[in-house]
Amino acid sequence: MANTGRPTTIDAYIQSFPDDVRAILENVRQAVRRGAPDAVETMSYGMPTFDLNGKHLVFLAGWKRHISVYPIPAGDEVFQRDIAPYRTEKSTLRFPVNKPIPLELVERTVTFLRQESR
Repeated sequence: MANTGRPTTIDAYIQSFPDDVRAILENVRQAVRRGAPDAVETMSYGMPTFDLNGKHLVFLAGWKRHISVYPIPAGDEVFQRDIAPYRTEKSTLRFPVNKPIPLELVERTVTFLRQESR
């Protein structure tokens, strides 16, 4: 099989970014781990993916100017208000890398996704 040049692990994916973005991605990864400590780290669609009970729970991706987290759970009214500044599409949260990432919000996102996956 030909090497596509795509990272095959989350560690390799994070290492492919500049130092400043690496640190942010690692912090987001740890927030996801806190929200779903029993999730299995994988790669899917070329992105870090966290699987729970054999199904994809959450994806994250690094870009030049932002970090994305997919999908967005329904959550509750307070959660919907809190994610409003980061919601760019129906199912995507986009966090600019030039501002502090609300890691607690990432963790809450994953917690809601876990609850909704049951």
